[in-house]
Amino acid sequence: MSIESKIEMLEQSRASIASTKGYARLQKLFDDGSFVEIDAFAKSGKVYAEAVAGCGTIDGEPVYAFAQNSEFDGGAMSKAQAAKIKKVYDLAAKTGAPVVAVYDSIGAKLNEGYDMLAAYGDILRNTNNLSGVVPQVSVILGTCLGTMALIASTADIVIMSEKSQFALETNGNGGDLKSAVEEGLCHLTAKDDDEAIKKARHIIGMLPSNNLALAPFVEYDAVGSADAELQTAISSITNGKDASKEVIKSIVDVDSFVEFQPDFGKEFTVGLATIGGNTVGIVASKGTVADANSCSKTARFIRFCDAFAIPVVNFVDSQGFESLISATKVATAYAEATTAKITIITGSAYGAFYVAMAGTGASADITLAWPSAAISALNPTTAVAFMYTDKLKGSKNPIEDRKKLVAEYKDKECCPFIAAANGYVEDVINPSETRDKLFSILDMLSGKRVSKLPKKHGNINI
Repeated sequence: MSIESKIEMLEQSRASIASTKGYARLQKLFDDGSFVEIDAFAKSGKVYAEAVAGCGTIDGEPVYAFAQNSEFDGGAMSKAQAAKIKKVYDLAAKTGAPVVAVYDSIGAKLNEGYDMLAAYGDILRNTNNLSGVVPQVSVILGTCLGTMALIASTADIVIMSEKSQFALETNGNGGDLKSAVEEGLCHLTAKDDDEAIKKARHIIGMLPSNNLALAPFVEYDAVGSADAELQTAISSITNGKDASKEVIKSIVDVDSFVEFQPDFGKEFTVGLATIGGNTVGIVASKGTVADANSCSKTARFIRFCDAFAIPVVNFVDSQGFESLISATKVATAYAEATTAKITIITGSAYGAFYVAMAGTGASADITLAWPSAAISALNPTTAVAFMYTDKLKGSKNPIEDRKKLVAEYKDKECCPFIAAANGYVEDVINPSETRDKLFSILDMLSGKRVSKLPKKHGNINI
């Protein structure tokens, strides 16, 4: 065969691969002209391997990725595809670069039988070995069932489009976007492929390349005067209403907050944002009782931030935890995290909740309080029941009188200035100062280093 014929065959093969959905998806993921394909001509039987893999840049930073190619045998997993995916993870481990995985597959090639068990096992081991070493993002754009769904769910961030299916069951039932959202399986949702890929690019652009790197500086628009919004938020908090979104919006850079799992574990708001162009993790309680899903969501998010040394800014306003096991998850995650942790008590912080998320038990570096904060070893209602029984004896209207005593106790005994005087908060600040204070504290804590006792890991309550 002549050189000319070989070149013509090469171009035809490249054109065939480049026309596929998987190739197009990776082209959209990476910066223009940066995509370099890996094992482009690897075959599974008579067709090309059912995934496109390679590396490129996102905002100029190296990233590895693969996209299952549903045009070839429905994207079914094969030994050839598994080998390509494994190479992506091997290269990411060697270079310390993030991995984006795009899933769209009907399952595994049944004719390869037991080889698929080893193939899936190799990929699962690679994803888990790299967990906490480099950021991993799963983008579900088609069918992702069974063992492949198990692998996809191990990523730090899961993004799912409206028409995709994501479930452990392989019978075709369930796994739609609504179910995945309610079960907390995905962090972000998208209408279509383009939006999902755009969100993956945005998230990768906010994260460090690996656990030894710094998060990139992000261009930002500083929030303007937010005094009116913050005063409204304080009024809502004082009246027992949720103001977490308003507080976050008033303090972080304009339009920088990306909320994770908003419809799962609704008693906490968590997500990434920037303050002065620096990436931070945001956790905000909503003034209610933290349920099991909220605690699980928050504990995992804290561990994610800690893995990549992303500072955590925690806005506290809660009536406590729903259960002991839920409280333990959050308390352990906070206590073990060595990343910079800053707490702003905006509303109620009583007893175990203060200890777990604001005080020394949470290893908070700096704890600030707004004048609206209420800090106490006991919930005021509980304190009144134990301490003011005599004052309620003979009352003609015990319900109203109890409310008055609770308000009195909260005003006199839960005052943030008392907490500050006793060293339980570092400062009581005007809410309008919060952004500037955070900017300064984040700068101060940027060099934080903590040596831990030698151990494999803590035993977090699952």
